[in-house]
Amino acid sequence: MAAHGEPGGRGALETCGLERILEALKLLLSPGGSGSSSLQITKHDVLLATLQSNLSALEEKFLKDPHWKTLKDLRDEIAGTAECLQNSVDVTWTFTSQTLLLLLCLKEAMLRLAAGFRPGEPNRSTPEAAPALSPDTLSISQQKTVQSVLQFVVTLGICPYLLPGVGVPLRCRTDFGAVVQDVVCVNAPPDVTRRLYTTCRLLLNIAQHASLGSLIFCRHLGDIAAGLCQLGFCPTKRKPLKPVEEAKVLKEEERALCKGALRDILDQVYQPLAVRELLILQGGPPQPGPDGKTQFGSRAPAWLRRLCGQLLSERLMRPSGVQAVVRGILEGAGAGAAGGTDAEVMAADWKKCDSIAKILASCPQQSLSPESYYKDICPQILDLFHLPDKLTVRQFQRVATTAFITISRERPQLAAEYLLQPVLAPLHRCLNTAELPERDMGPGTILVTEEELSRCIEDVFKVYVVGNEPLTVLLDSLLPVLGVLFSLYCFTKQSVSHIRSLCQEILLWTLRNLEKKKAVASLKGFAGLDERAPSLHSLCGFRAANHGGINITIQEAVSEEDEDEALYQKVSSEQCQLEHLGDLLVQCQECGLAGDFFIFCLKELTQVAVENEAGFQTRPFSSKSLLELEQHHTLLADGQARKLLVLQLTALLCERLSEQIFTNFTQVVDFVGATLQRACASLAQQAESPVEAQTLSMAMGLVAVMLGGAVQLKSSDFAVLKQLLPLLERVSTTYLDPVIQELADDLRITIATHGAFSTEAVSVAAQSTLNKKDPEGKIEANQERPTDVAGSHLEQQQSNANSSHQAGRKPAHAALIPQEASKASTTVKQRSQRIPAEELQEVLLSAYDRQIPTRAAALRTLSHWIEQREGKVLEIKEKLLKIFLENLEHEDTFVYLSAIQGAALLADAYPEKILVGLLAQYDSRKDKHTPETRMKVGEVLMRIVRALGDMVAKYREPLVHTFLRGTRDPDSAHRASSLSNLGELCQRLDFLLGAMIHEVTACLTAVAKTDRDVQVRRAAIHVIVLLFRGLSQKATEVLRDVLKDLYHLLKHVVRLEPDDVARLHAQLALEELDEIMRNFLFPQQKLEKKIVVLP
Repeated sequence: MAAHGEPGGRGALETCGLERILEALKLLLSPGGSGSSSLQITKHDVLLATLQSNLSALEEKFLKDPHWKTLKDLRDEIAGTAECLQNSVDVTWTFTSQTLLLLLCLKEAMLRLAAGFRPGEPNRSTPEAAPALSPDTLSISQQKTVQSVLQFVVTLGICPYLLPGVGVPLRCRTDFGAVVQDVVCVNAPPDVTRRLYTTCRLLLNIAQHASLGSLIFCRHLGDIAAGLCQLGFCPTKRKPLKPVEEAKVLKEEERALCKGALRDILDQVYQPLAVRELLILQGGPPQPGPDGKTQFGSRAPAWLRRLCGQLLSERLMRPSGVQAVVRGILEGAGAGAAGGTDAEVMAADWKKCDSIAKILASCPQQSLSPESYYKDICPQILDLFHLPDKLTVRQFQRVATTAFITISRERPQLAAEYLLQPVLAPLHRCLNTAELPERDMGPGTILVTEEELSRCIEDVFKVYVVGNEPLTVLLDSLLPVLGVLFSLYCFTKQSVSHIRSLCQEILLWTLRNLEKKKAVASLKGFAGLDERAPSLHSLCGFRAANHGGINITIQEAVSEEDEDEALYQKVSSEQCQLEHLGDLLVQCQECGLAGDFFIFCLKELTQVAVENEAGFQTRPFSSKSLLELEQHHTLLADGQARKLLVLQLTALLCERLSEQIFTNFTQVVDFVGATLQRACASLAQQAESPVEAQTLSMAMGLVAVMLGGAVQLKSSDFAVLKQLLPLLERVSTTYLDPVIQELADDLRITIATHGAFSTEAVSVAAQSTLNKKDPEGKIEANQERPTDVAGSHLEQQQSNANSSHQAGRKPAHAALIPQEASKASTTVKQRSQRIPAEELQEVLLSAYDRQIPTRAAALRTLSHWIEQREGKVLEIKEKLLKIFLENLEHEDTFVYLSAIQGAALLADAYPEKILVGLLAQYDSRKDKHTPETRMKVGEVLMRIVRALGDMVAKYREPLVHTFLRGTRDPDSAHRASSLSNLGELCQRLDFLLGAMIHEVTACLTAVAKTDRDVQVRRAAIHVIVLLFRGLSQKATEVLRDVLKDLYHLLKHVVRLEPDDVARLHAQLALEELDEIMRNFLFPQQKLEKKIVVLP
């Protein structure tokens, strides 16, 4: 259309400036200078009168003002070529037509001014001066005027003519939009379809100018796209149309133009903006109405939803389409340029990120094949991990991780090819199974750069550890490179690197989620026991890089002169790897992997013992070549090296792992089986030794303890125990000691009968084993007390057996059970039977006596009976707990201290049942119990903690959480008491505190900085002092993750705390920390050597 108006407009444009056109536009918008805001609050009649007044004023200017003649001639010329702009009885359409004409005039004027602009030569004397602006540049105020005009054009020329469900309705936008919807006359010519077509076409014509196009599309892209969708894609009637109706329907050429224009503008604009507008057009699911029924009126029609889906799929499959789709959805909700201040809010909206990931993982129908789609999409998903924008990186990584996992779950083969292989490619490149290119690969050549390796490790961490979805395809893909990861982890332990913690978390996550056999096989590869396991190539090595990362380079071949140095480096490296393997296994105890690997080492140790006893019988090699002889000696040397490695690894595990290495019943049985197998192997070689005899006795005693009642066995447990039957049979037939033979037979009978028949020997062995573990008889109870069960079971068997049988057996078992244990058990049983019921009832009544001495004496008596484990007393434990708790509220010191002692002893006998009630009592509200009573309950809890010892680890979570909740109590005394209890509990837990140290640190920080009561703040700082004093040198290990936070807190208190006592506590804590760190950094030198005796 601009080409038709060019000849007549050139002369006019010479004198027609932009100011005149913009003045005309202002005249149309706001007569009398009232501004557009005054129009927005008018009603129907006032709006129509205002629009008519604006048009009349403009025509009057054109007719009477000679300065406007040039603009009038230009407008008339363009109006003559734009035949589609017809006058109408509808004032709104006439107003829209005149506004569009003026915008076309503005475009023509700007084009002519830009074409005639010739910038001068820059002044070299003042190079800092800004270059001259083009004369077609609009000022800020002029741009605001154009934006207001465009808003009127879209509101009057597009929105009223959209079908229901197409675009956002005017009534849902502003009050002014609702007024416009009612004043538009849709029955007046031209037809609404022609009006919409004319407006969209002319706006696209105006948008061909870059400045005007940016003003149009930045705010009105959605409305223009909605109009083009309706014009080009809305289904038409298939019946033959009358001549009158044909004029109202667009021709196929016009519909094709609209389709092409829609795709053109979607390709040209900022792609996230296009995605966002298409999503708005597509609409959401049907919304329920006030009556509960679904409302379909405001929902987008089906043809529009399908069209938007196709267009969105096209956006997605374009280059960088994934990022455009993600930005289009996220930017409007707080991420990126559209709303950066709400980025933290968006980070919490993980559901939206997961929805985007599911969209990316679903193959659209327009794709040629799923393989071609994922081939294009997967590299873009990986790029989301590496965005430099710190503001949006969290959201994009969430989307990328979820999409990665979703594709791996639904399309494992394609995920392995297009996602996992590119991510793990740097690690595969340096495997011992990979073929290194010979060209350009001299010593020192970088095989994997620092950036590649860091990016690989970070991506694996984000997908595997952060995603935390142990899919088979993910675990299988990581198995071949675990050896390289472990070697990299060992190298990072020797220096400072930011990927050390990432490698450790990846290894731990993988080992915990692998199947038992695969996990143990991987650990064998780490330890060097499996030469077939994939590992780092022999020619590859790690080297520290410039930016804290690591390079993988080609190493020099070892020369003959450096063989000794290379051997030393190899031995040192293997030793370090074993140490680091022990560090990993320490953290794998809870999942049971450490126990499984320890049992594997014990089985390997059995094989080593068999081979050592058998020896290597060298045969004469007179008839064999020297090559065969050398190969034989090489095999012998490899075998010896493997034996030494097994011995070293077993010794390391015994030294590093704790007593809680076994986490389930099956592991204990496997451990006993491995021990019995080693004993049987020694018997077969006729190499019995005192160590083997003691080990065998310990293993059989452990089986006797399990069968003697220390563990509540199920039928499935007996099925596991049946694997010991062949081993016990071999012991009973081959071992020389008749006591061991008889015990092995009795254990076989007990296992085979599922415990229905058990001899005296089993009970005796169980009691002996328990007494060896705790010589003083203070065995802690879990569910039942093994000593009591074994003792009562032993007495029952002794009463049924004849005296001659006992006489014959007592000397035989003298080594397995001391006679004092049996006598002590019998004494306890007899004392329990001597307490009459009347005496017990009288003591219970005395516990409520008004006389303080009588009440206190009764409480002391009950406490003594509980300590002696009196059967009748323990049967009424719930009633006893109620008595002790009620006496805690007594004001006399002698009474409530006796109640505290009794409650603590009762909880020691039944910790699981009693501890829950005490915690609830301590955590109760102020209106139920007085603060003094709650603090007395806290003293009971701390006595229980001291009595439990290491068993307190089982109840650490309820205890810690109860005391943490107590720090938020309204009563300041209770808060201080909770902090004091928390400090002592943390001292007791030591290394068992685990990840809960973060919660404790956060609580102490909040209390020390924000609590209003000075006593509570003092208590918080004193807890830190107790931690440092109690943990001493172990503080660097236990508090490793929070030590820096505690240091900052103490410095904050020293500088800003107004209370002198709190500052003194903080200073003392800093001194303790200083002493700990000095000893850690400069340990005391000890002149000692570690001597290892090889077998």
